Amino acid sequence: MEQATTGKLKIVGEQNEQTKEILTPEALNFVLALHEKFDTRRKELLDARQERQKRLDAGEKLDFLAETKHIREGDWTIAPLPKDLQDRRVEITGPVDRKMVINALNSGAKMFMACFEDASSPTWENMIGGQINMRDAINKTIEFSQASNGKTYKLNKETAVLLVRPRGLHLLEKHVLVDGEPISGSFFDFGLYLFHNAKNALAQGTGPYFYLPKLESHLEARLWNDVFVFAQDYIGIPQGTIKATVLIETILAAFEMDEILYELREHSAGLNCGRWDYIFSYIKRLRNQADVILPDRGQVTMTVPFMKAYTSLCIQTCHKRNAPAMGGMAAQIPVKNDDEANAIAFAKVAEDKRREATEGHDGTWVAHPGMVATAMEQFDAIMTTPNQIHKKREDVHVTAEDLVAVPEGTITLEGLRINCSVGVQYIASWLRGNGAAPINNLMEDAATAEISRTQVWQWIRHPKGILDDGRGITLAFVLEILEEELVKIKEAVGEQAYSSGRYIEAAELFKSLIEQDEFAEFLTLPGYEKLA
Repeated sequence: MEQATTGKLKIVGEQNEQTKEILTPEALNFVLALHEKFDTRRKELLDARQERQKRLDAGEKLDFLAETKHIREGDWTIAPLPKDLQDRRVEITGPVDRKMVINALNSGAKMFMACFEDASSPTWENMIGGQINMRDAINKTIEFSQASNGKTYKLNKETAVLLVRPRGLHLLEKHVLVDGEPISGSFFDFGLYLFHNAKNALAQGTGPYFYLPKLESHLEARLWNDVFVFAQDYIGIPQGTIKATVLIETILAAFEMDEILYELREHSAGLNCGRWDYIFSYIKRLRNQADVILPDRGQVTMTVPFMKAYTSLCIQTCHKRNAPAMGGMAAQIPVKNDDEANAIAFAKVAEDKRREATEGHDGTWVAHPGMVATAMEQFDAIMTTPNQIHKKREDVHVTAEDLVAVPEGTITLEGLRINCSVGVQYIASWLRGNGAAPINNLMEDAATAEISRTQVWQWIRHPKGILDDGRGITLAFVLEILEEELVKIKEAVGEQAYSSGRYIEAAELFKSLIEQDEFAEFLTLPGYEKLA
C-alpha cells in the first residue's frame, strides 16, 4: 500500500499497526529534515570513496594525511564520558530481533550493541520491528512469548546499556521515498531511534548512544557530528548528549583515527576495532595492487602484522585522547553436543580476550550470550579498573607501511571451498531475513561473508591467485568448486529446505558477484534489491 505522508515524503512499505507507532508525522518530519539538510553531503562523500578507489587502483600508496598533521600532533582530548560509558569491558552484539534483544540485554554484558546493519537483514519488517523493540527496551516494557515452548522472555532487573548501530552511509531505505528517491538508511535508523528514545533514555540516567559503521574518512565523521548537532537542537536535548563510538573497520579510516576522534570530540565515545570488516576493506580497497593478496581467511588472525599494527595504533590513539579503545568480535559460539569442539571454541575466545585486555583494550565484543562470562573473566583478571585509558601505550610506533603489510600464508583448496560455501550459506540466510547466521560453529554476519566473496573475486584476477598445490584460481575452476559445495549444502539441509531456503538465489548472487569484473562495493546493495 502506498501512502502519501507529505508532499515530498512517501511511505511505500506495507502499513500496519507497528508502522503507525513508529512512522508518526512528527518522526517523519525529523527524518525528512535530516535528509534535506545532509543527504547531498552524504552522496558527495560516497562519490569521494570511488575517487579514492581510482587513485588506489592507479597505484597510490596509503599514508597519513599531510593536511591534518596539526590534529595528530595537537594536545586535545574528547569530552568526558558519561558514567555508564566508562566501564565497557564486555559488549554483546546482535540483531534487533525481539527475543535476541531481550537475551542480549539480560546476558550479563555491560553493553548491548543492537545492530540495524551487518547483523540484521534490512527487510521492512525487521527495520520497523527493530525500532519498536528499541523503544520497548528503553521503556523496559519489552517482552516476548515463544509459541513453540510457551516461554515468556522479560528483562532482568539489571540489564546491559543499550547502544544502536544504524546502517552505513551507503545503504538506503527503499520503502521511504523523498521526491521519488529512497531515503538514506543511516538517517532513517538514526533519526527514528533518536526521536522516539532520546529523552526517555536521558530520564533513565543513560543516553542516546550509537555505533557508527564503515566510515572511511574524518570528513564522514564530520558529517555525523553535524548531524548530531542539528539533531540535538531539533529534539531539544543538550549539545554533547549523543555519544558515538566509531568502528575502525576500513583500511582508510585506520589512517585517520586521530582526525575522526577530533571531529566527534564533543560526541565521541571512542573507537572500536571492527576486525572482520577491516579485513574485507583491506582486500577491497587494495585489490588491484600487484603486491597485495591475502592467504586463506583462517590464516588472517589478529596477530598477523597488519592486524596487530592496527589494533595497537587504535589503543594508543584513543588513550592519548582519553577515549576508550574497544576490541573486536569473537565469532565463536557454543557448540551443542560436541564437548571437544565446545572446549576449543571457549578456549579461543578466552585467548583472544586475554590478548586484547593485555594489549590495553578497554573492552571487547562477543556475538553470543554464552560467551559473555568467558570474556568477562579475562578482562576482570587483567583490567582491574573501569578501563585502561591511563595506559598510554607510548611504546607503540606504527608506520604507514606497518598498517598495510601483506601477511604471509597460503591459499588452499579448503580455504576456497569454505569461502564459496560460507558465502552462499550466509547470503541465503540474509535473504530469508536473518542477518546473524551460525555457520560451522561461527557467528557469521555480512562482514565475514564479504571477506569470502572478496577473496574469491581477487584470487580469480590476481597474478598470485594460486593454490598451494600450484593450480591457478580461474573463474571456471571456482565455478566447479561452487557447484560441488552447493551439492554438499543441499545434502546437509535436505532437498526441501534447499529449495525453499533461497540457496539457489544466493548462489546466483554469489556467482554474479565473482563473475563481474567491476567489483561490487557491497554484496548487500544487489542483495537489497531481492529483499521485501
